[in-house]
Amino acid sequence: MNWMAWTQPTAIFFLVIACLLLIFTALAIRYPETPRRGILTIETTRGDRLFITLLGSAFINAGWLALSGLPQWWALGICALYAIAVFRWV
Repeated sequence: MNWMAWTQPTAIFFLVIACLLLIFTALAIRYPETPRRGILTIETTRGDRLFITLLGSAFINAGWLALSGLPQWWALGICALYAIAVFRWV
């Protein structure tokens, strides 16, 4: 693993993503769902909403780094609110 500079935050990030995938897989097996339509008017499942949340959070964090000098923890709070909104209304 010397080819990549693994730091503790990087390792935590990938660990969280892996845990989310395992949790959502277990939920899909235990509680199958039917797709639903939200404000985007497309059918989405839990996995789709997770993907939309992760993608949007990446853009929120990149924009935060580019446009703000404030600590990144604020962007994490915005991402949490975004995730709640996506899982509620999309």
